[in-house]
Amino acid sequence: MTHARLTVGGFAVAAVMLVLPGLSVAAAVQGDGTTERKRELPGPVRIEIEQQPDGFTINQKLRISAATQSGHDAGLRMIEQESYDPGIAALRRVTEQLPEAAAAYINLGIAQARNDELDQAEASLMKALELSPRHPVAYNELGLVQRRKGEFPAARRSYESALGVFPGFHYAHRNLGVLCDLYLGDTGCALRHYEAYMQAVPGDDEVGKWVAELRSRTQKGVSP
Repeated sequence: MTHARLTVGGFAVAAVMLVLPGLSVAAAVQGDGTTERKRELPGPVRIEIEQQPDGFTINQKLRISAATQSGHDAGLRMIEQESYDPGIAALRRVTEQLPEAAAAYINLGIAQARNDELDQAEASLMKALELSPRHPVAYNELGLVQRRKGEFPAARRSYESALGVFPGFHYAHRNLGVLCDLYLGDTGCALRHYEAYMQAVPGDDEVGKWVAELRSRTQKGVSP
């Protein structure tokens, strides 16, 4: 299976995947496409989380047509090229064609956030969570949007929800550490989550410096 990569909250992670039996298709992944078939997804979307050496793959079983997949991939390419309006329009069409695809709403929300459409991004990510209430990427991206909107307690709850679903999701540890450090003034929280992140990503020198600064500040009894 080929794992494409996309940026989630400023970090490269394995793509949010939509998996068709015998065919891998995904947000930002190249697929062969298939003909549209009857959808069989009653109730909430079910996902599977697989931790990879350099990130995560989050799988959702879904039937998707070649045309819809092509439109989705085209929309992502436009977003990567910073052609936001047409890219967002393309991703919105995908959500209309495939309304049960949580990954499509996540990617739409990420695109809207990049275009500073924060209210729309929040709505798209909330829709993804309505479809898939245990999706750590959706919670993580929602936290980023809420932090940018100044909704700091809500952002904290979103990051904590991501970690409640999947404690090893180190992107949420990093983002929660930043939130506690810079926006909430909670040094203990920041240290806990930076250190949890560093256990998973020990080579991140930038976060290593943040940890050292916070430990020094704590030892000196200096408030952030």
